[in-house]
Amino acid sequence: MSKAEAWRGNGNGIGIGIGSDLSGWSLRDKIGQMVMAGFDGKAPTEEIRALIRDRKLGGVIYFRRNAGTAGEVARLSAALHELAAEATKAPLWIAVDQEGGMVARLDRGVTVMPGQMTLGAARSAKWARETAYASGAQLARLGVNLNFAPCLDVNNNPANPVIGVRSFGERPELVAELGVAAIRGYREAGVVACAKHFPGHGDTVADSHRELPVVPHDRKRLEAVELMPFRLAVAAGAQAIMTAHVRFPALEPDGLPATLSPRILRGLLRDEWGYDGVVFTDCLEMKAISGTVGVARGAVMAVKAGADVVLVSHTPALQQAALDALYEAVVAGEIAEERIDESVRRIVALKAEQAARGPAGSVLADRGDAGAGSADAGFGWEVALVREVCRRAVTLVRNEHGALPLRRDVPTIVVWPEVREGTEIDEAVSRDLTLGRALAPHLGEVKELTIGATAGEDEVRKTLAAIGKALEERRGRAGSGEPGGGRACLQVVVGTYNASFAEGQAELVRRLLDLEGVKVTAAALRNPYDLLAFPEVHGYVACYENTPRMMEAAAEVLTGKAQARGCLPVTLSDRYPFGYGMTGVQKGEEG
Repeated sequence: MSKAEAWRGNGNGIGIGIGSDLSGWSLRDKIGQMVMAGFDGKAPTEEIRALIRDRKLGGVIYFRRNAGTAGEVARLSAALHELAAEATKAPLWIAVDQEGGMVARLDRGVTVMPGQMTLGAARSAKWARETAYASGAQLARLGVNLNFAPCLDVNNNPANPVIGVRSFGERPELVAELGVAAIRGYREAGVVACAKHFPGHGDTVADSHRELPVVPHDRKRLEAVELMPFRLAVAAGAQAIMTAHVRFPALEPDGLPATLSPRILRGLLRDEWGYDGVVFTDCLEMKAISGTVGVARGAVMAVKAGADVVLVSHTPALQQAALDALYEAVVAGEIAEERIDESVRRIVALKAEQAARGPAGSVLADRGDAGAGSADAGFGWEVALVREVCRRAVTLVRNEHGALPLRRDVPTIVVWPEVREGTEIDEAVSRDLTLGRALAPHLGEVKELTIGATAGEDEVRKTLAAIGKALEERRGRAGSGEPGGGRACLQVVVGTYNASFAEGQAELVRRLLDLEGVKVTAAALRNPYDLLAFPEVHGYVACYENTPRMMEAAAEVLTGKAQARGCLPVTLSDRYPFGYGMTGVQKGEEG
């Protein structure tokens, strides 16, 4: 039996736990366990091989750049696990940000679960637990044993550019309830859940990928809102927590972000709350760290503050620099080796526990590469679960002037916002099932126009011109008495994607509202706050994600085939508060 098989078999191949003797470990063995790195490609690169072989790297993180078919991902994981088994003294963590919904790094050969705000709109801890279990089981089948989810950020700031639908909602009680349920689901599936972004990234107006945000509230407010979900998760046995590169002056008066703050990581998390799980940093290449203290120095400061594992997700030179900086800090006496031992014992104890829960890196015979690339790849119960949650989550917010349900006898134009450039959060993913395609089986004449999510004036003008032409043709038919003439009216459904941050989308909706004879419905395909950019729109539904199963659910509500049942997990305005949701628009009902 290989060492990798022993680890996967019962977890006892590690032979180490909390309080165990680390005398057989070199300093490089220990430091390697405290760094997690990413790499490019669907096969192990020479750089990642060298980090595992020579620097005893303890973990890797996957991004979409690593995502092939289910079989390809599983084979990649198996190769990495074997490399670690030959070179290191503990199993390898293979991690991913598989939050669900709009943040899913792996989507081929798996069924992507609903996102967190979708679950918040559906209001079910049962579904939060079940979807986490399903996602965790899928990850385990692909050799992934750690998921950077759930987000326990309380998103109560409409201007937050980075969290939004990654949160369960704006109420700490809801976030805590669903977050703890999700953590339990992942654990039951044999995958370590890492709750993030401690102490909370929900009330910021800046993105830590680009700059250093600040949460300015006093300690009383932080305790009541931002900290509550994390505190309750710790009490419920959370095994791993990821830090936020965010400043909290009430917790850390010296201006350090949480990732680098001893007061926050040791004083609050460890000493006050008694947390003894593993603390991961968010990626140190994010500008909040790399643009201030730098990656190498950030790694040293984070470990001194109390972090156990530092993430350097992208650049081989910076990964080497972080490993070197930590090693040299110990040799120079800046970090005591006892401090390193403290983290390594936590890391290895959790790895031993995780390894004992079940196999990692296997490809099930009934899964293999079948259905790779399909939105419905997966087991039937997983697909059914996603459909059920999406149908329960679609939220009808506004229905004026009889905009909904959409009429079969009136031509429909759908505007689909296409994410053409990926960011650290947004994936440039083409969707096989757009909203227009989902609506088509339920309606008569449907035409879909595509617009960029960051459309400029030229693209907006061209889209308006196309809709104006269709309106004139419709009026011409009505005047001539041709079949299909009927009313001189169009119904336009505009899918919006973070329109509150994309003026082109908002301007398109506002200008459509100026057209006589057009009923305009907006379907928010990500951020529910889009309504704030065009509050007079005739119809408005919040979908929280643009995934295929959500588009099917939205189409059923928009056409009156199903009743809207979702409740807003955030406040849009005094008129549309947290918990609001119309139950209307089945055929024959007034909105």
